[in-house]
Amino acid sequence: MLPPVIVVLMLISFTCGENPAVQVILTNKGLQYAKHVGAGWIQERLDRVTLPDISGKILGSIYYTFSGVTITRCDFPEPSVEFYQNVTGFKSSISGLSVAVSGRWMTHFGLIHDGGSFDMAIFNMDVSSVVELGKDADGHLSVASVHCEAQVGNVDMQFRGGASWIFQPFVEHFKGRIKGEIEARVSVYIFVRFISKVVFSLNVDENFTFDLPLTGIPLINASSMNLGLKGEFYDIQTHTEPPFEAQPFSVPEQPGYMLSVGLSEFTLNSASYVFYSAGLLQVLITDSMIPPYFHVHLNTSWMGPYIPQLPKMFPGLLMTLQIYAREVPMFSFQPGVVQMGFQGAVKAFAIQPNGTQTPLFKLNVDSKLSGKVWLAGGRLKGSVTLENFTVTLAASEVGTFETDVLEHLMKAGMMLAVGKLNVELGKGVVLPRMMHAQLINTVLGIEKVSGFITISSDAQVVLTDRGFN
Repeated sequence: MLPPVIVVLMLISFTCGENPAVQVILTNKGLQYAKHVGAGWIQERLDRVTLPDISGKILGSIYYTFSGVTITRCDFPEPSVEFYQNVTGFKSSISGLSVAVSGRWMTHFGLIHDGGSFDMAIFNMDVSSVVELGKDADGHLSVASVHCEAQVGNVDMQFRGGASWIFQPFVEHFKGRIKGEIEARVSVYIFVRFISKVVFSLNVDENFTFDLPLTGIPLINASSMNLGLKGEFYDIQTHTEPPFEAQPFSVPEQPGYMLSVGLSEFTLNSASYVFYSAGLLQVLITDSMIPPYFHVHLNTSWMGPYIPQLPKMFPGLLMTLQIYAREVPMFSFQPGVVQMGFQGAVKAFAIQPNGTQTPLFKLNVDSKLSGKVWLAGGRLKGSVTLENFTVTLAASEVGTFETDVLEHLMKAGMMLAVGKLNVELGKGVVLPRMMHAQLINTVLGIEKVSGFITISSDAQVVLTDRGFN
């Protein structure tokens, strides 16, 4: 029987041998909370379960069919559930489960047909189960029932309509069949209901996706479950692997919290690689794009003080600047800080009267930024610092020139941009809500680790008038 186990998946909204870039740890505290809120959710929805038709024959030649069998009432006690290392799964049990069902019966004997309705009640059923978790070929979480045993205290079954008196002597046979179908059907229903909600990829937009298949089977010990997920950004069209791999890391278990999530720097770098490969890390700057309050003009005359020969060779012409990344920007998680290196370039062009563009020069712009992130008031906040900024002349069609003054000017502009960014980062963003839960009591771990950051948190299930959102 699956229900107590699949409830666990409510708190986890994420190729063999690969190192995971994302790890999710569900602790026993989280498992017990999931069990508690899940029991009520299951009870609320069991009356929507319709069992498959049950067919057979009695007395050798009278054929019968039970159809439209639905659960009309269920007393679903809170189950017990625990991590089970023997089969990499869960062990659960329920005591005192009672179920009432109703449906239609039909018989035929040659040309004689009959039918009516029936009600059945199963009292004080004790169920114990063991469920094994695994990974299928597509990296999706697989769930298999290894053991399920039920003991029924009492059964009451009544037939109505037609020649229902014929069925009463065979109640023991019928109730056994229907009891088995109830056990299997309820399990399958809960399994499908939850497993369909587990997200293994998230489309960022129409071009990119965030891929979250399992990289191996779940790891389970007596107190927690660890899911290793690929955590990689892809271009939907090309699906090209980046030229670097996720490095192994280990997320420390935090038993005082319901769950912990570890995010490797590989995830951010895979996103950076996707955007770089798609040509999105570039921009074309024209004079009309510069705000008036900058008192800067993008033309050969204005550039004269910095490149004296430029206005003589190309007098009075507007210019464009093509700014782009020369290499994939790479993030690095270090104790207490996130670092990012950006190797960029600026190509300058003069716009001729006929609209053609003449190349002028190319500057290499290399910068290093560091950032800090923290949690405050339920919001994720941060700040960025410009650590290093250099400008060098890479190529020129107008002759050599000094870049010191241009570097100072460009650095000032960069500092202004960083300042505005910090204003927004200081406001922070609300922590994301999982499928049916809001993170609470959240702590961020970046002070003592390299290569990844961790978030440990409790969760609170968000209910509406209809139950879960």
